[in-house]
Amino acid sequence: MATIDGLPPLREVIRAHELVAKKQLGQNFLLDLNLTAKIARQAGDLSACDVLEVGPGPGGLTRGLLAEGARRVLAVEKDARCLPALAEVAAAYPGRLEVINGDALEVDALAHLTAPVRVVANLPYNVGTELLIRWLTPAIWPPFWESLTLMFQKEVAERIVAKPRTDHYGRLALLVQWRAEARIVMHLPPEAFTPAPKVHSAVVHITRLPAPRFPADGAVLSRITAMAFNQRRKMLRSSLKGLVAEIEAKLEAAGITPTQRAEEISLEQFCALARIVAG
Repeated sequence: MATIDGLPPLREVIRAHELVAKKQLGQNFLLDLNLTAKIARQAGDLSACDVLEVGPGPGGLTRGLLAEGARRVLAVEKDARCLPALAEVAAAYPGRLEVINGDALEVDALAHLTAPVRVVANLPYNVGTELLIRWLTPAIWPPFWESLTLMFQKEVAERIVAKPRTDHYGRLALLVQWRAEARIVMHLPPEAFTPAPKVHSAVVHITRLPAPRFPADGAVLSRITAMAFNQRRKMLRSSLKGLVAEIEAKLEAAGITPTQRAEEISLEQFCALARIVAG
């Protein structure tokens, strides 16, 4: 990869710019450019797409995306120390990389993107799940993105693709699978990163559906699943008590036995319950 873009290896870039990863920013730098190119390829053909990248750090994945042919990359980086390294990448790919120094939770990325858009990122550990939920719960569906190709801690990735009656099944799986297809496409060991985290990582590829699998009010579904999985070992008639009057009757109307637990309930049943609760 370094010979393709003519830029120095990432270890040299980090050394030259004195970029020590900050734990408080959730930073773990991925230095193997063969791996960053492989992650970029999981997003499919990017030649006709704008790509949103969050937390590019010294630019390893950014270089992979550009070398693999992304039409344009918008990189949002909170750490100003990384900007000189990213400027070098931008110079190597004139007109194809825009860098915004800001917090991804606050930046209006849409103002800088042209459809179609795909999101590809090694998300900072401390904001990854929050960003994913935001991207999954826009006011209008379909969202601005066609697909999300995101790296998470392995446990979070397993929660995204989990099925009912499994250990990782919960609210995150429901929110993702209600309106998207999700699958784990890569696994990465701790030693692939600098500094090495204490956990394994995985890349999840999420493709939006044109419409939800089952009709439901998103706000109601989110509230129900939050209550249900907040007390996942309790029977639903207990964990959803206070949600609405006559909760047992409403559970039964949705095809749910009131003594069942949240982890036993399918997406279709939760959506049916959301419709009944919404009236």
